[in-house]
Amino acid sequence: MSLVGTLNSGVSALNTFSQSIQVISNNIANVNTTGFKTARAGYADGFSNLLQQAAPSVAGGAGSNVPSIQIGTGVQLNSVSSNFSQGTLTTTGSNTDLGISGNGFFRVRDTTNNVDYVSRSGDFRLDDQGFLVTSEGFRVQGLSDGAATYDATDVAGVLTYTKTTTAPVAVGDVQIDFNLAIGTGLTNSTGGTFTDAQVTASKPTMRSFTVDQLGNVVIGLSNGDAFIRGRVMLQNFNDPNALTKEGKNLFSGLEAAGPISGINLTAATNSPGTNGLGRIEIGTLELSNVDLSQEFADMIVVQRSFQAGSRVITVSDSMLEEVINLKR
Repeated sequence: MSLVGTLNSGVSALNTFSQSIQVISNNIANVNTTGFKTARAGYADGFSNLLQQAAPSVAGGAGSNVPSIQIGTGVQLNSVSSNFSQGTLTTTGSNTDLGISGNGFFRVRDTTNNVDYVSRSGDFRLDDQGFLVTSEGFRVQGLSDGAATYDATDVAGVLTYTKTTTAPVAVGDVQIDFNLAIGTGLTNSTGGTFTDAQVTASKPTMRSFTVDQLGNVVIGLSNGDAFIRGRVMLQNFNDPNALTKEGKNLFSGLEAAGPISGINLTAATNSPGTNGLGRIEIGTLELSNVDLSQEFADMIVVQRSFQAGSRVITVSDSMLEEVINLKR
């Protein structure tokens, strides 16, 4: 019976180290994946067979205590934890590429199914409506309703536009756009000196945008003005390892990970550069934090451990063969 137990211990080693190799291979496969965080396998012993119960010393000092005698039954995979340390930021030059320098995750929403995810990967794009989205079309979350309105007036025969700005306060999908029309952000107060068509033809238009380190989305206009359209917000967690990897550089299970300052985003608690959150670096992407040299070293250790487990099975088989041959 004990030899069969030895076989089981060897099998547990093969199963466990096979899973560990999968963890290492996944790390190596994602060495070039934007925002990927390396994982590490942890082990624990299996339950032990108790052959002798421990007992204390006899009262009065007569005799000694009795130690327990236990024999383990193998090893098991105890955890697969992720290393959320900072990856290197590399320059891309694209305004829609955002890297996080420090703690925090981007919050993105699948608006079709109303499901929120977080990600460290900032390789975003602008969709046909001007929303900042992931490659799957999930919208980046933050402050979204900053605006600039203009009043067109006649100043000594010159068409002049006077700006009024409204700071963003509402949390929602980050949109990078600017559209003026008579009655929609643009007022003709020239008293008829200039027609609506003339006011519209000379109106300020969007020329560029940038995202500063505090996440503010700043839109530059054709007349040299600028205003804050929105703000990209970040979220951090008490236990990031409780997040569930969903593929596509996305994590779910936000509530299980213990969102710091609550699950709902607010300007007071989720703005970059505040409350321990990192800063936004525009035109950069965070590379994977996989250390190839460490992964290959770990692979060698696991490979040898697997070989040792297989040798245990081989030796147990030889011993069982000897027992069977006793009848000859």
